Amino acid sequence: MGETAKELGANTFQFFTRNPRGTAAKTIDKNDTDAFLEFQKTNKFGKILAHAPYTLNPCSDKKETRDFAYMVFKDDLERMEYTPGQLYNFHPGSHVGQGTEKGIELISQLLNRVLTKKITTTVLLETMAGKGSEVGSKFEELKKIIDNTVLNEKLGVCLDTCHVFDAGYDIVNDLDGVLNEFDNVLGLNRLKAIHINDSMNPFNSHKDRHQKIGQGSIGLEAFEKLINHPKLKNIPFLLETPNELEGYKQEIALLKGLYRLT
Repeated sequence: MGETAKELGANTFQFFTRNPRGTAAKTIDKNDTDAFLEFQKTNKFGKILAHAPYTLNPCSDKKETRDFAYMVFKDDLERMEYTPGQLYNFHPGSHVGQGTEKGIELISQLLNRVLTKKITTTVLLETMAGKGSEVGSKFEELKKIIDNTVLNEKLGVCLDTCHVFDAGYDIVNDLDGVLNEFDNVLGLNRLKAIHINDSMNPFNSHKDRHQKIGQGSIGLEAFEKLINHPKLKNIPFLLETPNELEGYKQEIALLKGLYRLT
């Protein structure tokens, strides 16, 4: 994956730890992970971001679903230690009628079970769009999860541009205001990665439909301001747009052409 990312013009990448809709995970070959670590160092790649499967829901109303979330989360964090010091992102989950506070409680319970002092991975809570009973569409909800987690120094946040825009954070007309709010509630030191995606839906729609960069409701001008904002310097940006490899290559070139910070 590193070689592919390099060919596309990237210096980091995101990957799923296993089938995003299933349970299976490939056996890790230490020769492969060692080779990647050397590649990462030689090519000056940033930290890579592992993404938990979409089926992981730690705040489900079903015990078997929460047990599955624990099993996958624990296994993923153990596997991540083959490439120390990277990032692991997950969707906080959907409370499915139990209420947001109960959802926050269950998510924190999972984190308190899986996080240990010895892990080197930083676990990221992703900002969500707020569709259905999703937890995490408000910065305050993420803050409560973090505060209820004992080893919260192991936690960070991944901000998804499509999600926060759909959730009602106006990154188009008030990017400074959104970042200031994030800083006041969570602290910008918690922001470890950004999913950079346009949105198919209008502002505050509470949907979750990603669009190619510059072809949605957020628009290219807003992304130019985002990637050049001094408060976001050195934070990895990762595409999750509906594209194939050639499309990603074009988007990376487009964004690099708009980038002015050094």
